[in-house]
Amino acid sequence: DHTTKYFMSDTSKEDELIAKLRIIIEGCATDPIDLSNFSTTTKVQEIGLDSLTILDMFYDIEQETGISIEQEELVDFRTVGDITTLLINKGA
Repeated sequence: DHTTKYFMSDTSKEDELIAKLRIIIEGCATDPIDLSNFSTTTKVQEIGLDSLTILDMFYDIEQETGISIEQEELVDFRTVGDITTLLINKGA
């Protein structure tokens, strides 16, 4: 029995996480938001979510990825890329 394992590159993992984050953010937003230019360089504050909605977003990210994000880590997020990097580093 010979099994071949396929591993995603960090780039494809990042693309997959960005797609998931976009869906999560669209679901959390109370007002319509424009995510047409959503990428790793998108600043979290530019998305237009209030602090409670951002906490909801991180809860949804944890549920979707199975990765726990500590409260101390939340203050370090400036961009979507910061979020995807943390998730990849934690095994997403």
